[in-house]
Amino acid sequence: MTTAHGPADGIVYRLARPEDAGAIEALDSSFTTPTVFEVAASADGFGFLLREVPVDPPVYKAFPPEEHDEQGFAGSRGPDVDADARTFVALDGGELCGFAAVGYAAWNRRLTIEDIEVAPGHRGRGIGSALMERAAEFARERGADHLWLEVSSVNAPAVHAYRRMGFGFCGLDTALYGGTPSAGERALFMSRPCR
Repeated sequence: MTTAHGPADGIVYRLARPEDAGAIEALDSSFTTPTVFEVAASADGFGFLLREVPVDPPVYKAFPPEEHDEQGFAGSRGPDVDADARTFVALDGGELCGFAAVGYAAWNRRLTIEDIEVAPGHRGRGIGSALMERAAEFARERGADHLWLEVSSVNAPAVHAYRRMGFGFCGLDTALYGGTPSAGERALFMSRPCR
């Protein structure tokens, strides 16, 4: 897939190129939410309860910039290009407004959504869903059985978006973010079949 156009909104989707790295790194992935997901051990101690609770004041979260290498970028050549990784981008008028970085693992036939972000001014337009569908297409090409991702318990807007995209909860990690600026948050794992 080289270029695909989105709905009549003028968004162009394509594989990322090395020259997209700066715009990907600079994309604003912050969010504000009036609710978060609370995780508690079940009464019998053999499970967890997950419930959405309001927070006042709303939570604002900005992620630190990440370094995105050239793995999976279309047009990248050389020994470091990973055939099982892709980065898809969304462009509005030539400006990068979203991306999804994914990687396939053959041993469990899973495509992991490593990162998916849409700039705040472009959210709610179906760009995240369109990027996810490109990831699902790549997953099917690779023979994956499911898509998998991890999301913080405080990122309720993303959890709701993923549920609309067909993802369901499949696990959690209560200690994944320990020792990081996100300490105290819980990692929620979600998956969906891709066939």
